[in-house]
Amino acid sequence: QVQLVESGGGSVQDGGSLRLSCVASGRTDRRYAMGWFRQSPGKEREFVAAIGWSGASTRIGDVAKGRFSVSRDTGKNTIFLHMSNLKPEDTAMCYCAEAFGGRPSGVFFDYVLWGPGVQVTVSS
Repeated sequence: QVQLVESGGGSVQDGGSLRLSCVASGRTDRRYAMGWFRQSPGKEREFVAAIGWSGASTRIGDVAKGRFSVSRDTGKNTIFLHMSNLKPEDTAMCYCAEAFGGRPSGVFFDYVLWGPGVQVTVSS
């Protein structure tokens, strides 16, 4: 009944910025944390950032600290990932996910619903 759809991906040059959006449709109870993960071919999925159900608390992964931030528009059931100073190693498929709890989590297994992903490509 709930569907997540990401948008905002694309190609940028080294040092560029992108903002990803994720809209959760079909959700009547919005008390769920949401997060961002990314994955490149041959690599394990990495935690990027997460935000609590109210948007008051966030968790930022090591790969994102100092460069990325996460925010939430609870009224629109939308979360954002603001990415700055992107590097080629940030090239990955980025996925929005919904957790089974209300607190932000960096653990993959805490997430039960995933969007189809959007590609982020950073060229040197």
